[in-house]
Amino acid sequence: MSTIQPQIIKTWKAAIHLRQASEKQLKAALLQLADELEKNSSAILKANQLDVDKQEPGNPRIDRLILNKQRITGIANSIRKISRLPNPSGKTLEKRRLRNGLQLRKVTVPLGIVGAIYESRPNVTFDIAALCLRSQNGALLKGSSEAENTNQAAMRLIKKVLKANDIDPDCVTLLPSDRETVQELFTATRYVDVLIPRGSDSLIQFVRKNSQVPVIETGAGVCHVYVEKEAALKKAVNIVVNAKVSRPSVCNSVDTVLVDEKVAPAFLKQLQPLFSEHQVEIFADAKAHKLLKGYPHLQKAAPGDFDREFLSLKCAVKVVKDIDEALDHIREHSTKHSEAIVSNNKKHCARFLQEVDAAAVYTNASTRFTDGEEMGLGAEIGISTQKLHARGPFALEKLVTEKWLLQGNGQVR
Repeated sequence: MSTIQPQIIKTWKAAIHLRQASEKQLKAALLQLADELEKNSSAILKANQLDVDKQEPGNPRIDRLILNKQRITGIANSIRKISRLPNPSGKTLEKRRLRNGLQLRKVTVPLGIVGAIYESRPNVTFDIAALCLRSQNGALLKGSSEAENTNQAAMRLIKKVLKANDIDPDCVTLLPSDRETVQELFTATRYVDVLIPRGSDSLIQFVRKNSQVPVIETGAGVCHVYVEKEAALKKAVNIVVNAKVSRPSVCNSVDTVLVDEKVAPAFLKQLQPLFSEHQVEIFADAKAHKLLKGYPHLQKAAPGDFDREFLSLKCAVKVVKDIDEALDHIREHSTKHSEAIVSNNKKHCARFLQEVDAAAVYTNASTRFTDGEEMGLGAEIGISTQKLHARGPFALEKLVTEKWLLQGNGQVR
């Protein structure tokens, strides 16, 4: 069986060269990458079409796989924004002189080698490569076979640009898409500093359970919007529709709508025609099912439907007695990604913000804003749903760790 260790070691060594690159080199490389991406969009789109053609019609992942001119322009502009962000490495966090005369500084440094395992989305190849270059981290990218042609075309472009800017092209490596690659990556503790899975909950849990390399979890979202009894119903309907249909295949789209029983009849009556227009399939609990009678895409919810990240035009709906029941439901079923309340009751909104344990908690807004670009952080590797090191958009600023520097002149202990 072939091994990826030679590629891993090459990237590990190339990262040393990357950390010696100047700010001018890094910015020039990123700006050139953005320009070359747009110039070579036809080749990228051709490769992407080969991947799309392999998929089964109706596969919800196709939306995340497809590239077009608009999305390529978005990726290129994102790379340009990353080039303008300050390098998070090399910042002095603390500085003082100890009693024995030692000069002490705590500084930010690159994580080292970042391994990313992701599904479908070929834009992630460009995003992670650009973020790692800007923060001077080596990158090992393990995409899925679904996007193999697109990822390979992207990597050819990235390496061409790195070489043109006198940066070792091996500092960014696309690993084979076969599953054996993942197992070897899990044990590369000497060379890989962190693994970041991005994709389905099953992928994330598989990486977390099997990797010997430290893992930062991202992505899986079972997101809720709670329509409280004092909500402005028109506003609530707009928020729920946006959170579900604007891009249903992403992790910050809503999966379960909780509705206070006092406003459920009126709210669901207003929601039905808009959900029907987009052919949203509803999985309703008993109370909601009764109120939604006649809705053309209605199913009775099974208990497991309230734990599903649908990633498609499907949504669970549950009628709750009050905010206490809503909070209990979220505590039991949330994956701690993004949660929202719609209400004009300031006390209940404040309670929701305080009690809900999630990376992003909203009042009177769509969950679709949990995104590095939307929050002004630039592109992100993913949305971290854990609490160590990074939480929320895992953007450029979090691709560093700390190092203590101590300068003396002969001190001994």
